[in-house]
Formats: sequence, C-alpha cells, structure tokens
Amino acid sequence: MPQGQPSVIPDDGLTTRQRRNRPLVVVHTGIGKGKSTAAFGLALRAWNQGWPIGVFQFVKSAKWKVGEENALRVLGASGEGGTVAWHKMGEGWSWVQRDAQMDNEEKAREGWEQVKRDLAAETYKLYVLDEFAYPMHWGWVDTDEVISVLRDRPGTQHVVITGRNAPEKLVDFADLVTDMSKVKHPMDAGQKGQRGIEW
Repeated sequence: MPQGQPSVIPDDGLTTRQRRNRPLVVVHTGIGKGKSTAAFGLALRAWNQGWPIGVFQFVKSAKWKVGEENALRVLGASGEGGTVAWHKMGEGWSWVQRDAQMDNEEKAREGWEQVKRDLAAETYKLYVLDEFAYPMHWGWVDTDEVISVLRDRPGTQHVVITGRNAPEKLVDFADLVTDMSKVKHPMDAGQKGQRGIEW
C-alpha cells in the first residue's frame, strides 16, 4: 500500500471518509512475542488522539504488574490525552463483591460481561482485550457470542484482542489480523524473560 492508498476500493456505497473511520476489530495472535506489546502501542496512539481507553487483562494474574499498565495509567491521569481504565481478571469486573476463590473460568466470563456492558454504554473508544483469545480457545467464553456482540456494537468503538490460538471464526470475522510468528527467541537458548523486555 504505497503512501497509504488501498489497493482495492469496494463498491459499498460508503464515502472515503466513512470507510476510513469505520470501527475495527483487530486480532493479534500467533506463537511469537509482541501481541500485547503491539496492542499497547495502539493504545498509545489512541491516547494521543484523546480517546478513552479500556484495557481488560484476561488470564494474567491481577497481582502481575506490567510496565504498560503504569505508563498508560500515568498518561491517562495526565489530562493531556485520553483517559485510561485498566481492568484485571479477578478485580474490577463488576460492582458486586465476589468470592476471592472464584475460579479463572468464572472470572473470565465476568470480565466478558463487563466488556459487553461497556460496549453497550459506549464507555471507551478503544478496547484492549489482552489475552482474550485464550478464554475463547478454552471454551470459557462463546466465540459466536463474542462475534455477535462485536458485530452489533454501537458507535465507533475499536476492539483489539490478543492471545495465541485465536479461534478461526474470530480471525475470519476480524478486520485486521496479525499472526506473530517466531523466528528466534532468547528462551530457545535457555534465557528467561527479563525486566524491561517482557514486563
């Protein structure tokens, strides 16, 4: 696509501006590193545009601190760009206090229910559903329902879903899909993840 020009102009009755501003469903999947990192890079761009951003971390522990969380929270509170809300599995999903021993499957489902509520209310302009491919792959959250909700979401809300093993139905439905393949990784040589690179 030289100079950002599309190679095809569909006969869909939309103006160039309408087509350009169409809300997207983005999927970052594959076995390579960088799926969440790329999604948080999009969040930085959204913040710069003044968009409200909702980050929903599935699978990862609520106790796990990632560098992007601190950076985006600081930026969101700065008053210079968009706002940022950060939700982790097991905390902040709803106004109802839950049992601390609630299993991961139930937490993931409750997280999806919160996303649905926020989509219906048009709470955010960009949603980062980090590692959300896993709950669908494991059958905790119904992929057909996810597609239906995303297809019918109101307004101009963009949604980015990350995680390995994104269901084929989701990949077929999404507007933009990147499969992060692995060529080399330090773990192949016995090196564990390190501060500033993995978190």
